[in-house]
Amino acid sequence: MEIGAPKAIRALAHPLRLDLLDLLGAIGPATAARCGRLLDVPQANCSFHLRQLARYGFVEDAGPGDDRRERRWRIPTPAPTVRVTADSDAAAGRQLERIVVEREVRAILDHADRRDDEPADWAHRPGIVTAVVPMSAADAAELEDKWTELLAPYVARAEAAGHRLQPGQRRVRYFMAATPMADLDLKDDDGSEH
Repeated sequence: MEIGAPKAIRALAHPLRLDLLDLLGAIGPATAARCGRLLDVPQANCSFHLRQLARYGFVEDAGPGDDRRERRWRIPTPAPTVRVTADSDAAAGRQLERIVVEREVRAILDHADRRDDEPADWAHRPGIVTAVVPMSAADAAELEDKWTELLAPYVARAEAAGHRLQPGQRRVRYFMAATPMADLDLKDDDGSEH
């Protein structure tokens, strides 16, 4: 399911809501109380923000909790994707993109800061891959689709296991960003385009 409505994009551009989505993606279905404990946030705040996420389809009811009184929340399958389109609120879309990128950069830097404390097999895994390549918009869309296809079996395996870690596993964040570079004047000395 793709979500591009301006109100939905604005609703998502809130740090606690993004924290809740990260948490549910990592641990699977959970109550507002459990989310609050894990995020060190009042349960009432989590409950409110989970309801707002549900209003726009980012989470759904996963049935009652252990005591049958509390609602459990989960990310729908397949998980919704957000697309900032011409119909979207451009300012809200830019704000959401900025928040997401800043969060991912903090996560990458956090790992870099604690790399020396990691076990040897995780100290340099996963790494950072960068490349600058000429692509058409269609090429970039194809690569994004392939990236999504590549991750899909791992996401499905985690969901099938109830998001419980198996021996030797850790939760790993993956982040892909394709950013078209600003046009450069790359004329060779003879005036031809490079």
